Amino acid sequence: MRSTQVEGIPGAYVFAPEVHQDERGSFTEIFREDLLGVQFVQANHSRSLAGVLRGLHWHKRQSDAWYLMNGHAQAILADLRTRSLNPAVASFDLLEGEPKVLYIPPGVAHGFLAVTDVDLIYWVTGYYDASDEFGVAWDDPSINAPWRSRDPILSGRDQSNPKLEWEALSGL
Repeated sequence: MRSTQVEGIPGAYVFAPEVHQDERGSFTEIFREDLLGVQFVQANHSRSLAGVLRGLHWHKRQSDAWYLMNGHAQAILADLRTRSLNPAVASFDLLEGEPKVLYIPPGVAHGFLAVTDVDLIYWVTGYYDASDEFGVAWDDPSINAPWRSRDPILSGRDQSNPKLEWEALSGL
């Protein structure tokens, strides 16, 4: 499995698993613990309709690993670990038929826009813990994420995510 460090965001990686195909179908190994040295404790399935934007979310203690099963999603990462007027931001396309695993370390805000209907499987290194669930506005001007939609469908939680306030991030 090839891995690539996300430019400008230390500790974030994109893994490109090898797909083995024959006349019966295919086999893809999508995760190996020895690649990252982290232990995932929970797996989740997110289904989103085209136009839905989930995020930006972040954790102080938890890492995530995303794998797109179906559809096309635009993933955004924003590094909140170093105070900056404009945090490092990366954008990726996750596409059905082009398997990738996106590893997101703690302190990196993450979200995705469902360009089409999307099925996303993601693993986390901690069980759900509301005290480690944070958000920042998807359209925060200091992050300046290059979303492909300026009018996405948002949950109530994501609509109320605050603008980036570095003072609130102390201890990250």
